[in-house]
Amino acid sequence: MANYPDDLQYTKDHEWIRVTGDSGRVGITYYAQESLGDVVYVDLPKVGVKVTANEPFGSVESVKAVSELFSPVSGEVVEINEKLNDSPELVNSVPYEDGWMIVIKLSNTSEVDALLSAAEYEDFLNEK
Repeated sequence: MANYPDDLQYTKDHEWIRVTGDSGRVGITYYAQESLGDVVYVDLPKVGVKVTANEPFGSVESVKAVSELFSPVSGEVVEINEKLNDSPELVNSVPYEDGWMIVIKLSNTSEVDALLSAAEYEDFLNEK
């Protein structure tokens, strides 16, 4: 599997979103989880919370640091990944599958157009 799947959109804050219809599943990238090290806790919002693009929606705690999580789009949280309560290490082992964090019902689908493709995200990482 590629480290940055082509069916996702990415942010420069190292979050990803997989948009399906008017909602999107959000998580952190392979690069982010690798930089953090072993994830030990994920703090997520409650269902029903409104989130704003580029604003924090939660945090992830690793053995190295606590990092804020930034929403790639605006909308309402309609689902959270309950598995992360008991198994936060899923963020490290399968960041694009069972390691996802929240599902957002998008309030403005055009915000997705401002996000990076997999190739653009890799270019961004290579410039760092």
